[in-house]
Amino acid sequence: MKKVIVTGAAGMLGTDLCPLLSENGFKVYRTDLYAENQDFDILDVRAEDRVSDYIKEVKPELVIHLAAETDVDRCEKEAEHAFLTNTKGTENIALVCQSLDIPMVFISTGAVFDGKKEGGYTEEDMPRPLSVYGDSKLKAERIVQSVLSKYYIVRAGWMIGGHKKDKKFVWKIIQILKTKKEIAVVTDKFGSPTFTKDFSKGILDIVSTGQYGLYHCVNKGICNRFNIAEKIVEYLGRKDIVLKPVTSEVFPLPAPRGRSESLLNHKLSLMAMDNMRSWQEALKEYVEEGKEVA
Repeated sequence: MKKVIVTGAAGMLGTDLCPLLSENGFKVYRTDLYAENQDFDILDVRAEDRVSDYIKEVKPELVIHLAAETDVDRCEKEAEHAFLTNTKGTENIALVCQSLDIPMVFISTGAVFDGKKEGGYTEEDMPRPLSVYGDSKLKAERIVQSVLSKYYIVRAGWMIGGHKKDKKFVWKIIQILKTKKEIAVVTDKFGSPTFTKDFSKGILDIVSTGQYGLYHCVNKGICNRFNIAEKIVEYLGRKDIVLKPVTSEVFPLPAPRGRSESLLNHKLSLMAMDNMRSWQEALKEYVEEGKEVA
């Protein structure tokens, strides 16, 4: 049985990825900054010595690095925290993987791009991050690429999943709709939703190839925030809701966002491995699951 360490395992993605790994014959060592229960080990990826000791003790065949500060606005306001967590934390993992010859999976983001491209970004496009968050993740990518030869960098889009652990756009819209019948949603920001269940399967498929490198893995299709809200309302069956289209100027935020964070699974397509569903199918499943866990 292959041993795998998953950092940040208590988050949105880890909630779906860890059980999937177990189902596929991996012995999963779940780590997080805070231990939820006895199945989790406490691991602060910013603590270099602790990271080294833990990985050397477990001796895994693979490390999947999910731990990150994903609050884009907090990163903008607390840049030192962002780079310490997202960049230095990743470097700490990569250096131990290098010394022990362990393959590493690093999860990155469409926020590494400036958002000016029409259509989705591919793995061949040049990153130019606008925010501290995007910059911290891009610097982490480059560290992984420079330190390791056995790595998978997998970029995700607008993540959805985890339900009660979800604090991102889709979850927020669903919560707002519980108390309001009219909401304003922006129409000028575009992206690629990425359902954690589908993304987890994508990670497993990529790792199974043994073909190291950089991948995009998002649900198919490009949409804006308003498109997503429309579908949420439809899937909830809420004909009483009024959605008001607005521009992002109505909601000023600390961190700059590009017009588009849309990604295309170009490399997976070339490998005949793009098994990701449409974003509409994925969102519908997530919303319907939410009715059961509410």
